[in-house]
Amino acid sequence: MEKVNLAQKFAQIHEYWKPYIAGELNGQLVKLDKLKGEFIWHHHEHEDEMFLVVKGRFRMEFRDRHVWLEEGEFIVVPRGLEHRPVADQEAWIMLFEPASTLNTGNIENERTLQELEHV
Repeated sequence: MEKVNLAQKFAQIHEYWKPYIAGELNGQLVKLDKLKGEFIWHHHEHEDEMFLVVKGRFRMEFRDRHVWLEEGEFIVVPRGLEHRPVADQEAWIMLFEPASTLNTGNIENERTLQELEHV
């Protein structure tokens, strides 16, 4: 049971689109990630995802619209909904999702991370 300093944890992250585990509770993971550029279109068949902006801003694109998220704001993307995060500038985000959630959802490619590292 240790406190987590987000600034210290994010200082250890040097790659984009590579989530790290910062905490675990009740079968859920608290993940930290830095975003820049576009991710891939995907969905999660069985898991909802929560994205909280710690620093910067990004937009969550859906097929019919997009939502801008600013520092201190979050969005929950329901399971089954196709989405794509896009960050024009570097953004720091915290994700809260079940441990079973694959970062690329229903798509498996070079960006898919089967196992995440702790930060």
